[in-house]
Amino acid sequence: MKMVILMASGGLDSTTVSYLLIEKGYCVQPVFFDYGQHCVEKEWDLVNSVLPSQVLPPERNDISDLFKGSSSRLIREADLWSENVQDDELYVPYRTFVFFAAAAARAQTLGATTVYTGFINSNHAKEIDCTAEFMNKLDGLTEKIGPVRFVSPFRYSSKAEVAQEAIRLKVPIGRTFSCQAASELPCGACPNCVERLAALRKTGLLG
Repeated sequence: MKMVILMASGGLDSTTVSYLLIEKGYCVQPVFFDYGQHCVEKEWDLVNSVLPSQVLPPERNDISDLFKGSSSRLIREADLWSENVQDDELYVPYRTFVFFAAAAARAQTLGATTVYTGFINSNHAKEIDCTAEFMNKLDGLTEKIGPVRFVSPFRYSSKAEVAQEAIRLKVPIGRTFSCQAASELPCGACPNCVERLAALRKTGLLG
């Protein structure tokens, strides 16, 4: 079985990719990044419970010192009862770029040449490093510096299309988590929550 690396977060997109990879017969090594996010323990618990049982035990990588002191609300959790969080506060500069570099380094260390991600072509104004355009340029960069390649099966997909594939693969959708503003229960109002709820309504899972 070919080993591949999966950047896993406990969210719908990366979890769906994990089920897709198992369906295709890959040996999957999930890697999880602790970048100091306020929901890190919630995400880590889910990475260990929502991925298919056939994957290898997930690895946790601590890169939180890189973002120490960040004012991002992904790191410094807001009090949603009293604070008004703006979209531009839900961004950590260079975070995704660091994820890709770290995953590539880990992949080559383990003898793997492919890193899978669940990134979709995000419509979040501030998530410029989660777009198909960004990932296409990243492909061009990595071709020149090493053997590791990135594969994002949903880079041109909508969240609704990912949700539909998750239904087909019998992913435990209700247990995945990707809220940006709250660390325990989805807030329902951040860009990730809004996009997720809209997608689930399109599939008919929500009324």
